[in-house]
Amino acid sequence: MTNKTDRIIIFDTTLRDGEQCPGATLNIDEKLVIAKQLARLGVDIIEAGFAFASPGDFEAVSKIAKIVGTENGPVICSLARAIKADIEAAAEALKPAVNARIHTFISTSDIHLEYQLRKSRAEVLAIAEEMVAYAKSFVTDVEFSPMDAARSDPEFLYQVLERTIAAGATTVNIPDTVGYTTPSEFGAIIKGIIENVPNIDQAIISVHGHNDLGLAVANFLEAVKNGARQLECTINGIGERAGNASLEELVMALHVRRQYFNPYLGRPEESQESLTNIDTRQIYKTSRLVSNLTGMLVQPNKAIVGANAFAHESGIHQDGVLKNKLTYEIMDAQLIGLTDNQIVLGKHSGRNAFRTRLKELGFELSDTDLNKAFVRFKEVADKKKDISDWDLEAIVNDEIQQAPDLFRVELVQVSCGSNARPTATVTLRTPEGEELTDAAIGTGPVDAVYKAINRVVNVPNELIEFSVQSVTAGIDAIGEVTIRLRYDSKVFSGHAANTDIIVASAQAYVNALNRLYSALQRQEKPEEISAHRV
Repeated sequence: MTNKTDRIIIFDTTLRDGEQCPGATLNIDEKLVIAKQLARLGVDIIEAGFAFASPGDFEAVSKIAKIVGTENGPVICSLARAIKADIEAAAEALKPAVNARIHTFISTSDIHLEYQLRKSRAEVLAIAEEMVAYAKSFVTDVEFSPMDAARSDPEFLYQVLERTIAAGATTVNIPDTVGYTTPSEFGAIIKGIIENVPNIDQAIISVHGHNDLGLAVANFLEAVKNGARQLECTINGIGERAGNASLEELVMALHVRRQYFNPYLGRPEESQESLTNIDTRQIYKTSRLVSNLTGMLVQPNKAIVGANAFAHESGIHQDGVLKNKLTYEIMDAQLIGLTDNQIVLGKHSGRNAFRTRLKELGFELSDTDLNKAFVRFKEVADKKKDISDWDLEAIVNDEIQQAPDLFRVELVQVSCGSNARPTATVTLRTPEGEELTDAAIGTGPVDAVYKAINRVVNVPNELIEFSVQSVTAGIDAIGEVTIRLRYDSKVFSGHAANTDIIVASAQAYVNALNRLYSALQRQEKPEEISAHRV
């Protein structure tokens, strides 16, 4: 990275801070799929995880570093506490990356020092300086974060930043860790740093913020006006508690209002050049991918990527948009990759046409995955006359981005109606290859299916969320089902798509159970995961 001040660096932490969102846990393959898409999106830095946190995190960082961290790819970053063992783990995991960054942190607010670290300011200052220098011995690109900077004493913050920059930090990140500040306050913090840290010109100022008061994006934009040049954000704004600053909102705010922001970056006001390296046409696809894999649904009225973001119901608005889109739309839906999806494929379409269209949509599949997706496409095409781009996306995501393949749905059969008791029969294939069948009665067909599955799988869990969304309009639309299960305070998500909502519901439930089952296997609790044989 260069200390260039006329553009904004996008640091994506979806795979690290975003994954800390309850229920958003991803496996290694899913993280890699997202990392590849983030590279296509054009993010400058991917924070791939916290290498020291677990063997799984270490492996994910290492795999992403190797496969995505190529010469022309993004910088790959790992988080590390200001502790030698953390920094060593990060350095080892990042070795395969052409461009690697270690991001180390320690708290600087008095409340954190007193109650969490139980250290003095002098001790924290010495640790920060020493650990940045230690990280610098492994990589040239080191980022330092004074955690809870927004609530830290400014004079102490300036001192810590000066010393860590002198020790080798190339980026200093200012986190609003608890989402406490307002835009004018946050802007003032950045301005104060520029005016009071003598060597600040030797580092890029970054910002990281949570959305507890719904102000994260506004805070970041104010920070940009005051000199911040790196924004740490996540897709769909996912993350701890109320989430992080949303990448899509930040990027599109900077794009749509670039004439307003240009002077703050030393550009001519009339310049049309983008302020980031993001390919905005990949935004919607990336949003959908992250939503599907994490099980975190995007609210319909979410800015930029929500289902209603470009919808107009008011007669006055509809009239205006029909006459000229600019009357009520400040951006073109095609700019974020949302189009009027021409129908291009049907049941007579061949494998080559299928492959070509997927490539145009940004999917790069192996021969094995392509074959699996093509078989599924043919099955859907037999039931659905026209296949839209959204249908293709749902088919591919559902087929190649699945949970661990442990239990498999072989048969789902239901009986229900206004004067009948909903009954379901299911057959599952166990991890050992045995087919088990059971039946149950429920309050509705889906409830009956889930009770029957529970009788077979016999894994204790609590269903905390069930949602169904239509991929496209029409009676033959593919339905996407997302469910979330809770077990022992942890949340596991499942997702599936099918023209039959009952089948999709069963598959989504089994996907979540497979994630739960896999987690229990890793914890070696075989007594809790036995299948029930009938």
